[in-house]
Amino acid sequence: MEVGRRPAAQFRRREPDGARPLRIALVTETFLPKIDGIVTRLCHTIRHLRAFGHTVLVIAPEGVGEFEGVPVHGVPGFPFPIYPELKLALPRPSIGAALDAFCPDLIHAINPAVLGVSAFFYSAGHDVPLVVSYHTHLPKYLQYYGLGSLEGLMWLGLREGYNRADLTLATSRAMQAELEAKGIRRVRLWRRGVDTELFHPGRASQAMRARLTEGHPDERLLLYVGRLSAEKEIERFRDVLEAIPRVRVALVGDGPHRQKLAQHFAGTPTYFAGFLQGEELASAFASADAFFLPSQTETLGLVLLEAMAAGCPVATPRAGGTADIVQDGVTGHLYDPAQSLGAVEAIARLLLDSEHRARLSRQARLDAELWGWDAATGQMETYYRELMHREERLPGLIAQHRAAGQRVDAICSQLAISRQTFRRHARELARAGQHRRAGVS
Repeated sequence: MEVGRRPAAQFRRREPDGARPLRIALVTETFLPKIDGIVTRLCHTIRHLRAFGHTVLVIAPEGVGEFEGVPVHGVPGFPFPIYPELKLALPRPSIGAALDAFCPDLIHAINPAVLGVSAFFYSAGHDVPLVVSYHTHLPKYLQYYGLGSLEGLMWLGLREGYNRADLTLATSRAMQAELEAKGIRRVRLWRRGVDTELFHPGRASQAMRARLTEGHPDERLLLYVGRLSAEKEIERFRDVLEAIPRVRVALVGDGPHRQKLAQHFAGTPTYFAGFLQGEELASAFASADAFFLPSQTETLGLVLLEAMAAGCPVATPRAGGTADIVQDGVTGHLYDPAQSLGAVEAIARLLLDSEHRARLSRQARLDAELWGWDAATGQMETYYRELMHREERLPGLIAQHRAAGQRVDAICSQLAISRQTFRRHARELARAGQHRRAGVS
């Protein structure tokens, strides 16, 4: 997962005729210096929004003061007890002051959980439209930390919160369908993206391969990139090591499960590479024979797309959002996680059949070339513009429905808006009425 920089001049500016640039506040639970799929997407999104002419403010846990010219309002936080690398920041008055000074046209809360609550309060109290996006499948994480009994309660909280937003974005069709099935409304798909210039088969390196195989570059190299955490099910790599000869595993990343994994893989040809970024990370992908993501909790799996862009065929369970990325037997292999040997059989096809692996490698690269960040951010910008256009029309539409004697719930249903959105515009109509009466008197 990479956030490598590219000059903004290389991005095309998109501004519809007559449309003014927007002031967009992004409130996120995680940001630099932490690196993960959410931060990668967010950094590319910020770059492109700026290149499209918009003004951006980021509100995040303390870490960096700015990102490529975009101010970051840092909020003090503390390590999450069961996940120390994750910093939790609580809402505080300084956030409201920062938003007041910025005067956003809209707020986008990324994966709101703790700090993101401030976006809901500010939106409601200042009549600012709110977009939320769902990136981490938190309800499914609970079972990996002995908290599975709380899944229903968490879905209840997510439904109550997300349904207050004007729009919810999901990062895969599977997640969109699941959110809708759980009762979350107004869900749209936010398409995936990948940096195909950074992640490229041409970055394959014998030196990197020798490093990741600990001096055994002629053996088969199976790669993982991401958090070392319980929900990623990295222990499943050992099944592959025991079933397929001359395989070496490289685990790129770090996390709270690192020590347990070191014990689990003791005595096996497993290399803990730590964090890699930029061209080193791209070289790791391009230098491996195959990439394995055993997690069943991915809302998308951005690392799968990065591997494919580097020409590294992938294996992953058919669960969560992975099927949005991987075409089984074409760009990689999807297996049934309920089948005990599903992962081993999928990876064996990639590692033991060189012609099959080369064919999937070529197709994986071709598929990844379709998914640039420019188009992904352009789609989101379209959602923003549609929301702002609707904001202009809603007061008149609500007034018409109220004049017809319709109840609030019926109006919200017909206009596909939340009760919070209704209240926002009802207050606007009331203020307009007061001004008219004051003018008459």
